[in-house]
Amino acid sequence: MKRQARVRRQTRETSIEAMLTIEGQGRAEVDTGIGFFDHMLKALAMHGSFDLTLRCQGDLEVDQHHTVEDCGLVLGMALAQALGERRGIARAGYFLMPMDEALAMAAVDLGGRGMAVAEVRVRAARVGDLEAELVVDFLEALARGAGANVHVRTVVGRSSHHKIEAVFKALGRALQAACARGSRGYIPSTKGLL
Repeated sequence: MKRQARVRRQTRETSIEAMLTIEGQGRAEVDTGIGFFDHMLKALAMHGSFDLTLRCQGDLEVDQHHTVEDCGLVLGMALAQALGERRGIARAGYFLMPMDEALAMAAVDLGGRGMAVAEVRVRAARVGDLEAELVVDFLEALARGAGANVHVRTVVGRSSHHKIEAVFKALGRALQAACARGSRGYIPSTKGLL
């Protein structure tokens, strides 16, 4: 049985609808109004083997913050909903992703506690049309929504584009590993609850 979720979130700042299938084929249809951010969400879905549809209408006339952060929150909420009680999942995953001269690391624990530690060091204020500093806000919101520990770090790299893209690809791969089903079907926690 495929693990799927549909989440709608409406505020005065954003209107977002997301559909997520964990056992997907890496297909994504994303429209946030921020082209490079759309590209990154598609890369995350592709490398996580998730099917993702995400549409966001945000107050981009103000700035990009509400859109990027709220998309992270909604994607995290969809992931949590699709995982249910998280019975039988691997729970944790990590990946090192090279992208040309850049290297990024992502480690994820789907243990129910939302916390992000992100060291995404880039020189450019914008990559394409995305305000680069908002990558950290996205990761923090995703962690909160998913109830996940998310650790991400850019290790090396010259190109801000490559570093950010490596982050999203590494995160997709780490999430894929953490969401993987084990053969035993128990909740992977000494507490018996995630």
